[in-house]
Amino acid sequence: MAKVIKLIALVNNKILVSEIEEVGAQVGEPDCKLINPVTLTTTEDKITVEEGKVVLTKWLSNFTKNREFMISSDKILTMADPAPSIVEKYMDLSNKP
Repeated sequence: MAKVIKLIALVNNKILVSEIEEVGAQVGEPDCKLINPVTLTTTEDKITVEEGKVVLTKWLSNFTKNREFMISSDKILTMADPAPSIVEKYMDLSNKP
């Protein structure tokens, strides 16, 4: 099965890039698995990806070594396909231990 990598906007205004899988769950339980999620930030306001100012950081890396996280879909505002340059940076970072 091919990896599904998405740009994920959370309801708390955080933006993640992650491989994502939908999983079956009971009502109220987490139903999305994030694999190797990273946060996406820019170093300045209104900086574009083409200018190389995008910063990807492993999500929650200061607190855990886990690489898979469960999240409820109601915490996701929207998802989109990331730009190719972001996917490339994501793949480089997610392959590092």
